[in-house]
Amino acid sequence: MSETHCIASIELAGFNAAGEGQADHERRIAVSDLLDSNYFAPEDAPEGPYDVRMAIEDGRLIIDVRNLDGQSLKAHVFSMGPFRGVYKDYFMICDSYHEAVRDASLAQIEAIDMGRRGIHNEGSELLRERLKGKIEVDFETARRLFTLIGALHRRAVA
Repeated sequence: MSETHCIASIELAGFNAAGEGQADHERRIAVSDLLDSNYFAPEDAPEGPYDVRMAIEDGRLIIDVRNLDGQSLKAHVFSMGPFRGVYKDYFMICDSYHEAVRDASLAQIEAIDMGRRGIHNEGSELLRERLKGKIEVDFETARRLFTLIGALHRRAVA
């Protein structure tokens, strides 16, 4: 992990650190993994590390990049439209996966998990494409951010 091109902390609007349920567990793991290792390089911003605040408001994803003193360096706003279909499929297959874990065969669970990973990868690549020219991220960082944006999206549409 680069010491200057990284996220030092991340805040998701409307979430506290402790939550219950599988989705909150996955969100906490994604935050922990992201903070452990990430590559995050906003274009035209001073060197980091960065504090990042993310929210979904009025159907738009807001990524507010800040310095460690809390000063906003650049806020990026993205339409959630291109992500809606991917998240719909992703949430549906995640729900199927969690149900399968309870009573399906190992082969069924593995098949569903492969599909889940495929959709997750597709969403991560879409995120990297949407960030292009604004924020450079590596694939693993995009995967973790996709998970966190999904948590925000699920909460916004609930």
